[in-house]
Amino acid sequence: MSLMSYTTRSGLMGLSNYGLSCCVNSLLQSFSATQEFTELLNRWQMSDTDIPEDCNTPLQLQRLLRKMQSDKSHTAHHEDFLRCLDRNHIQLYVQHDVDEVFLSILNLIQQQISDKELAQEIKQLYKITVEQNLQCQTCFYLTKDTSYFLSLPLPISDCSNTVENCIHCFFELQDITGNFCLCERCGERKPTKQEERKYDLFAVIVHCGTALFGHYTAYIKSSSDQSWNHADDSYVRKVSWKDVESTFGGSRRCAYMLMYQRRQDKMPQSSN
Repeated sequence: MSLMSYTTRSGLMGLSNYGLSCCVNSLLQSFSATQEFTELLNRWQMSDTDIPEDCNTPLQLQRLLRKMQSDKSHTAHHEDFLRCLDRNHIQLYVQHDVDEVFLSILNLIQQQISDKELAQEIKQLYKITVEQNLQCQTCFYLTKDTSYFLSLPLPISDCSNTVENCIHCFFELQDITGNFCLCERCGERKPTKQEERKYDLFAVIVHCGTALFGHYTAYIKSSSDQSWNHADDSYVRKVSWKDVESTFGGSRRCAYMLMYQRRQDKMPQSSN
């Protein structure tokens, strides 16, 4: 089957590889799949700025995402955006870590977008609020401690490194009996218990290769029919959940960065 047929059926636009741009390509697929992000970015209208257009990351990203969502029947050429990143010290023709590039792009948006209120909305979209709720098992008084991330580091164990186990290890409820916490109400150190939140997976960025060299691809979940698509630069095709799941816990082909949406009634908050 031709590339064009795959692209049309999958609902994703393929992206050309300009020499080691697979890392950025995979991130662009996840940005395009995040409706809340594209809606916020499309609200921005560039005003007076000292930043030239060819160095303006939010402007070039806005143009590219509009192109990716307007006509999905062919491969997109996005050298302008890659050159823009290069001028902002995310070099072309260099192997990058996808999480570092993700954080760099978000930082460039914060620095270069002229509407600072909108910039904060975009940051808030990806801001992960980790709230640790400690409940005294004697008086049931609840103590809350909040920290913030743009990406969530998961613990890796020696015996089991599957994604499910790492996430479960991070979020699982714990009875802290060996190291009691001070209860503000009781005034004594008491056993405590943590609470949990629920999220839905919608994008998986996979790394193939070694720590020194490799290739990135992206699995993207369709918001319309909940099906999964695999984007390998310009090659895009529909896949099953089993294909996505096969990347969890792999050695040379491994799920490296995952995007989640928090379950809630209104606009979902994206995180990674």
